[in-house]
Amino acid sequence: MTSSAQEPATSREFVKQSSLYQEFLAEREEILKHKWLESERLGYDIGFERALLDWIRKHRESWRAARRQQQGQGAGSSATPFATTIGEKKNG
Repeated sequence: MTSSAQEPATSREFVKQSSLYQEFLAEREEILKHKWLESERLGYDIGFERALLDWIRKHRESWRAARRQQQGQGAGSSATPFATTIGEKKNG
């Protein structure tokens, strides 16, 4: 049982360092910013679900395009963990 108890911790570390998880975190941060801005504008908390759907409809496509462009320009820098992780996996 000792090795199986350690395996979830290793799996968690792999997930935390994966490019997919990093992309999820960045997108979640943008949704939370959108939630805050819209809630301030309307004068009440709009909730995460409404902010999520609104952000997806209005901003997701352009945000992803801008992010891809930014990552393409800085693929060798540590300022873009998503692109760096992909580059390391392809080259390593």
